[in-house]
Formats: sequence, C-alpha cells, structure tokens
Amino acid sequence: MSADIDAEKLYSAIEESARLVGAPCSRDKVRPVLDAFGGTFDNAMVVFSVLTGQHHAGQLDYCFTISPDITDPYATALASGLTEETGHPVASLLAELHAQDWDITEHFTDCSAVSGFKKIYAHFPRDLQKVTTLAALPSMPPAVTANLGLFARHGLDEVAMTGIDYRSRTVSLYFQFTEHNSPPPSTLAALLREIGLPPASEGMLEFAAGSFRANVTLGWDSPDIARVAFAPPLGPGLDLAKIPAPAEAPLQHFARAAPRAYTGERMNLFAVKWLPTGEFLEICSYYRLPAAYEPVRLMHTRTPHP
Repeated sequence: MSADIDAEKLYSAIEESARLVGAPCSRDKVRPVLDAFGGTFDNAMVVFSVLTGQHHAGQLDYCFTISPDITDPYATALASGLTEETGHPVASLLAELHAQDWDITEHFTDCSAVSGFKKIYAHFPRDLQKVTTLAALPSMPPAVTANLGLFARHGLDEVAMTGIDYRSRTVSLYFQFTEHNSPPPSTLAALLREIGLPPASEGMLEFAAGSFRANVTLGWDSPDIARVAFAPPLGPGLDLAKIPAPAEAPLQHFARAAPRAYTGERMNLFAVKWLPTGEFLEICSYYRLPAAYEPVRLMHTRTPHP
C-alpha cells in the first residue's frame, strides 16, 4: 500500500484514467473537490468508474472516502462552492439521516472528472435500517413510500447506505442481502418487469444474481424508480471476458490498466445497471484500498458502487 497519497497525486491518477477512456478532465472541477473533502487520502477508499454504451462514452467518475474530520459533508460542499443552496428537500436529507443517531461509519463523495461534485453517500453497514424507517423521513422522496409494496414483494428490506445526488435531485437506497437471501435471476427479472424497465438478458441476470446489494434510485418528481443496479462481490482478478456484456475496447483497457496505489492483484467491480434506456455495465477500478477494505469485508459490506 502507498503510505502517502496527496491531492495532486490523486488528481494525476484521475487525469490518467480519463485519458484511458477518452474522457475530458477538468482541474478546475476536480481539485476543489479533493481539497474540500480529502486531506492526504492515506486512509481513503478511491475508485474510478465508467459505463458502457455510446451515451456514456467519454465520461469518467471517481468516488472517495470523505475525511472523517468532516462531520457535515453537505455543509462543507456549500462552504466550498461545490454546490448551491436551493431550498429543495434534497438539501435537508443528510441532516435528517444524522439526526437519527444511526451508526454512520463513513461518508463518500461521487464526482465527474469534467463537471465536478455530484453525490454524498452515508454508509451504515453495522446499523442496517428498514426501508420503512427511511421512507418516514420528512425529506425522503415520496417515491420511496409509493414503492414500499414493490420493495416488500421482491425482498428489498434492509438499507445499508444512501446516496444523495444533489445535481440530479435523486436518492439511491442500497439494499443489503446475505449469502442466503441474495435474489435469484427470476426475482430480478420480476422486479425489472414490475418497475417497467426493459427486459434483461439472461446472462446479465445470472451474473447479477450473486449480489450482496441492490441500488435503487428514486426522485421527488415521479413515483417511478429511475434505475436499478446490482453488483456481485468485488474481488481480485475479475476478467471482463467472463462478463456477459459487451465493453468497448478503451473500457477494457481501463479495467486492466487504470492507475492504482496498492500492490498485489488488481481489484475491480463490475456492476449491472438497468435504466429506461437499456442495460449497462459499470466498470469500477480501485485506485486506493486501505487495510479496512480487504476483499472479505468488501464482499459483505460493499463500497458505494453501483
């Protein structure tokens, strides 16, 4: 493991990853995020990600652990000029999560290499919460309550993390599974049908069936579920050739050659995402993996992606 990763070194890695996939990278958008949330990154998890498909070509996102010294990441984002106060309920949601006195072990931020800050995640893997509890929060999108019946029918019950997207004004709920209740392909197919998303390929359903978490994204403007994502466990030596989905050549190269600051086998995660526009694969390459994120723990607690 690297002992010292400062903001400039991380920026260079983000820039290099963007180059691998033909994506633009804006120093003026990236460095303010790193300076606001990061510190030295010595104990941070850092991951770079891309999506398959022409619509997502030339885009790179990055995600990292927010410094534990920052107790209110949203206030930091406001003070640093990363976002603006709007009066929308999305601005109040993180404070309401903190007010519940749950064991939030860490926060993450998710950003674009070209347009900057997007999301804050609150992660509470040791204090799972019922989705009905989250639905009751005043600022939670009404769509969560509108879909409680659907969640119950498909075994989506306990939440380990929320992702609040301040740009798109959506919330992602990360439902936790165990090795005993991870949904089979038939359940995934039924879930997608009920939501009204395009039919999934059989191979991708089989691939997603071993997931330990499901990410469901909802907004305030519609009761519809905007996106569903599943990711099998992170692990070493994952090979894109074994994934039943096409990936463009630059993305394949990214999965094998993206910069990293640790030794040993490369750690990747491949997530399946279903949107109204189709079925996509998210390719995540880990740049930084502190000791707390050894593969065994990651299999069961999952980092932010998908």
